[in-house]
Amino acid sequence: MSTDTAPDTAPGTVNAGLSPVQLAAARDLLEEQRGSRIEQLRRLQQHDGGTGGTDGPDGPDGDGAGADAGAARIRLVDWARMVLADVDAALARMDEGRYGVCGMCTGPVEWDRLRVVPQARYCSRCHPARRAGR
Repeated sequence: MSTDTAPDTAPGTVNAGLSPVQLAAARDLLEEQRGSRIEQLRRLQQHDGGTGGTDGPDGPDGDGAGADAGAARIRLVDWARMVLADVDAALARMDEGRYGVCGMCTGPVEWDRLRVVPQARYCSRCHPARRAGR
């Protein structure tokens, strides 16, 4: 069996029938993502003194950029926390034997998709429907 593609499996099988090599590769990708997001959060919190605030509405130079920079930093922190939560949830699914199983149709999430987005919860067929809120 090739390690580049997941075998055809029945929906809902343990870890979607991914091989041990694929699971190890996915875990490595997830752990790398986790470390990157933790480091990003550390840097962002260090940059703002850990308060999550800004230098004031006019910024340190009184140029009005402080509020914009603060809002951008808040969005970055929110995004990094969201990705970190998704990565942690994917690692939990892996530990529970549910990794790579689509959260909508319970079919396998394609290996090609997991290699790009290892925390993916939905197969490529269900993902657009989920994003559309259906």
